[in-house]
Amino acid sequence: MTVRTRFAPSPTGYLHIGGARTALYSWLYAHRHHGVFVLRIEDTDLERSTTESVNAILEAMDFLGLSYDEGPFYQTKRFDRYREVLKQMLAQGHAYYCTCSKEELAERRAAQEARKEKPRYDRRCRNRPAPADVSRAVIRFKNPLDGDVVVNDAVKGRVTFANDELDDLIIARADGTPTYNFTVVVDDMDMNITHVIRGDDHLTNTPRQINILRALDAPLPVYAHIPMILGEDGARLSKRHGAVSVMQYHDDGYLPEALLNYLVRLGWSHGDQEIFSREEMTGLFDIEDIHRAAASINPKKLLWLNQHYLKTLPVADVAQRLRPFLVARGVDPEHGPQVDAVVELQRERAKTLVEMAELSRFFFVDEIEVTEPKARAILATAPQPALQAATGALEALADWNAAAIHDRLTAVATEYALPFGKLAQPIRVAVAGSTVSPPIDTTLSLLGRTRTLQRLRAALAFRAPTT
Repeated sequence: MTVRTRFAPSPTGYLHIGGARTALYSWLYAHRHHGVFVLRIEDTDLERSTTESVNAILEAMDFLGLSYDEGPFYQTKRFDRYREVLKQMLAQGHAYYCTCSKEELAERRAAQEARKEKPRYDRRCRNRPAPADVSRAVIRFKNPLDGDVVVNDAVKGRVTFANDELDDLIIARADGTPTYNFTVVVDDMDMNITHVIRGDDHLTNTPRQINILRALDAPLPVYAHIPMILGEDGARLSKRHGAVSVMQYHDDGYLPEALLNYLVRLGWSHGDQEIFSREEMTGLFDIEDIHRAAASINPKKLLWLNQHYLKTLPVADVAQRLRPFLVARGVDPEHGPQVDAVVELQRERAKTLVEMAELSRFFFVDEIEVTEPKARAILATAPQPALQAATGALEALADWNAAAIHDRLTAVATEYALPFGKLAQPIRVAVAGSTVSPPIDTTLSLLGRTRTLQRLRAALAFRAPTT
């Protein structure tokens, strides 16, 4: 048997991290077993589905590197197939037309609630002959009336549903459009899906889908229902907990390697291991190891992972990803030092690409402005003679490199009886515009002679009294 999994998002918004985790688990399971990963766009909700949402999902999948082996398939392009199966089910007695109006259904539902009964369709059209005019009729599935549906869930374990608790659900609306539980079944059957990995909010749909599959004499896939992701406070994950969209994490400067590593651990583990390459995930992942309890997000953990990958990925790789973030901050990456060298200098300090770009902007602009009150205070109280001597010493430097710069600044600090930091900090503010930068000698070496001296002269002018 070839393992075939699928990810089937509805294009009614962005791809959130819960959906991304489902996609990742499905991708990993298929790849571990040398199987097939299918992408299916469930766009039958014509009012809410949008092209923009489809593009957002595809963009997020591409960012995460979750390539699909087949697809994307679109349910709206399969309506002929759904009509064919509906016709088959009607002919075989597994489905029937229902002409009950919405008003009648609402009235019966209210009466059931008044009697403290579970509201459900009373099946009064179940054994009636098909109406002459079916244009206003829905099609319902003829669910078994007795017995149980047993779901041997790979995550939840054995879950039993009584058939007499299940409704004769609508599988096609009066306008002919098929409903979710029906299209999912037909798609999974036609696409030979062997393993359905999805959120546990779909668990109650599973017995209905199993019954339809049995009516169609189709094999049943293995189901694995994953617990939801919670916020730090234990509540259902929402925007108030921070970023939930995959592409928002991209925009915030997170690496896909970090996000995938983070997502795989939200509900799955392999001993105490925290860092997983894509190859390790693929080799180790199994749906039977998914935890039954819901996982909570931990933004600090994600930041830690992101910094790990910033520090350990090849410098050239990180530099290539940093470039768009520099451009977004009005910087020309070609108008300054090599981006690779900047990454090498900043990768121990920054936790995201956004932070790295902001910390590194001063390397690429011709002029900086000192706006931080603390930074301005440092310039205002800088030891003027020593700062002027340091500027002259650097100006006379023959070889512009970190070691030579360090020696000159050390000599000036010694000459003026200053701790090295008392001289280095105003120089840092002068060249970087803030109180934070990499070591001053490597910073000046990378910034270059021209920009360093220009900014030091500007700092001296900042100290000059007005006349």
